[in-house]
This record gives sequence, structure tokens and C-alpha cells, in this order.
Amino acid sequence: MAPQKVTIKDVAREAGVSISTVSNALNGVDVLRSETKQHILEVAERLNYVPNLNGRNLKSQYTKVIGLFLTSIRGTYYNILADAVYQECKKHGYELNIFVSERADNMMANILGKRMDGAIILNKDIGEKETILFQKTQTPIIFLDRELQGERMASVVFDSYHEGEMVAQYLFSLGHHTFAYINGNDDNYDNIKRLQGFQSGLMQAGIRLDEQYIIEGGFEKEIAYDSMRQFLQLGKPLPEAIFAANDLSAIGIMEALADSGIQVPKQVNVVGCDDIEISNFVKPSLTTMRTSFEKQGTLAVRHLIALITGDEKGSIDVLQGKIIPRESTCVRRLRNYRS
Repeated sequence: MAPQKVTIKDVAREAGVSISTVSNALNGVDVLRSETKQHILEVAERLNYVPNLNGRNLKSQYTKVIGLFLTSIRGTYYNILADAVYQECKKHGYELNIFVSERADNMMANILGKRMDGAIILNKDIGEKETILFQKTQTPIIFLDRELQGERMASVVFDSYHEGEMVAQYLFSLGHHTFAYINGNDDNYDNIKRLQGFQSGLMQAGIRLDEQYIIEGGFEKEIAYDSMRQFLQLGKPLPEAIFAANDLSAIGIMEALADSGIQVPKQVNVVGCDDIEISNFVKPSLTTMRTSFEKQGTLAVRHLIALITGDEKGSIDVLQGKIIPRESTCVRRLRNYRS
């Protein structure tokens, strides 16, 4: 027998306040003292209260709406991913709502408040506490930034660790022995896994990646450009090969090297990740690890709908990458030099 649903009346009774006061606290209406609001929110959390923010959905089992929760919409990845999710939603008769937020409470209110049938999450601000609540409430969730599975919880992620290993092995096979890594964001799942995999692949060949050669890139061309120019000014030996966390930062690295009179690939090889369209048109064209933003978005929607309808249980779908060799890498014949 299913547990009885906790109502707003239950929260009000337990907190010792009126229903309207509870409503104001849950909806962020700025008319309460901070300690009163905090007390009510703690009571609601303890009771596992799930607010119903969309009363018109009460008469229907499904809203036919899916939520996509992001921390950013800037850059090629987010654009392609969001479009792929939207196109697949349309095929199945679902609407898509996109939320860009850093506030876990707002996101949880939307996910658990009967405004959508399930959610696709690429948002680090939804953490362990929220994940536990998803499991308690059996909310259909697909994660794109971590590996989790449950009765109605699944993940669709890139095989970023293995991709990092593959790049290390590829560069080593070309005869390179000194390396650098252009870091993305320290709290990004794919960046963390790519770096770990790259380090592991180098270690398998008996090579350690020096911390001084992990250079900040922030997934942005401009940041990577500035970081590489600063690194070059230090006068340290050039790495023979550089692996960047994404293509945009790899392109920034190549521009910084060119502006410093350093030739790619003759002096330094560069490898990116993602295979965005521009990577084939820059000069030299960029060797990259091809991932598939479109496939990730499409599979996320398909798995989520299957969780919503009960046609499948949660699983972890890991998408394999592939190295695309282009002009920015070559077999090493001479040691690095500065022109």
C-alpha cells in the first residue's frame, strides 16, 4: 500500500503556522522572517513534502512535458544538446522546458511539483540530497553528468575516461614523450574523467603528467589562449603534444602557439575533444576525439520516456568516442625547438 501523500496542511500543522505562511515560504515570497522560512523549509524536507505547483495537471496522469536542467546555455555543446533533446521530444509528442539555474530549491520545486513528467539533468547544483529525494519519490530522471541508476533513474554519459586514455595512447604512438593537458572546469564530470584517463594512459607508458603542464582552459577559446601565452612566457620546455578538454580550448591553444611563432604540428601536436564543426576548417585542421552531442540528447529523451511509461528500469548508457586524425598531429621526427 502506497504511503499517504503529505499535504501542505500537514506541513502547516507540524510547523505551527498557517497554510498561507507555508505557501509563502515554499514559493519564496519575501514577506517572512528568515528564521520562520528556514523552519518551514526544514519541516517540509523532513516530511518529504512535494509541492503541487500546477493544479491543472491533477486530473491527468501525464503532463507530456520534459524538463532539461542546465547550468549554462553558452557554447556549441549546450546548443546542440538542447536542440537534439527538443527534436526527440517533438517526435514523441512531448514539450520541452529548459531551466538554467544555480538554485537547487527552485529546480526541485519544478521537477517535483507536477509540472513535468521527468527531467534530464546536466547541473552540478542538483546534488546528493536532491538525488535521494528523487529516489524516494520515484521521479523519472536522466543524468548527463554523473553515473547513477535506480528504479526510475538512469544516466547517458560519454566514456570520457577511456577517451582520455585513447588520446594518450594515440599521441604516444606518434612518438611523443612530453605532454600538457588543457583543463576544462574542475567540477565538470567529463573534464575530470578525461584528465584522469589521459593521466592513466600516460602512466601505462611510464610517463607522468607534471602538474605544471595542466593548464587552465575553462572550455573557452579565450581563456585557453591567455593561459597558453602566460605559460609560454615562463620559458618552460615546450610539450611535444597537448590534449585539450574540448575543441574550443584546443583552437585557442593553436592560436596562442601561432602568435608566439610556434608551429603546429611541427613543433607541438594538439588534440581537442568533441569534433565540433569548426574543428575541420581551422588551419591546421584539428585532430579531435569525436563525441556525439546529438546522440546523447536523443538517447536521454528515449530512456526518460521509457522510465516515465515504466517500459524500462534505470541503466547507465556509456557513449564511446573515436579519434579523428587531422593536420594538428603528426609522427614526431625532431625534438621541440623554438623558431
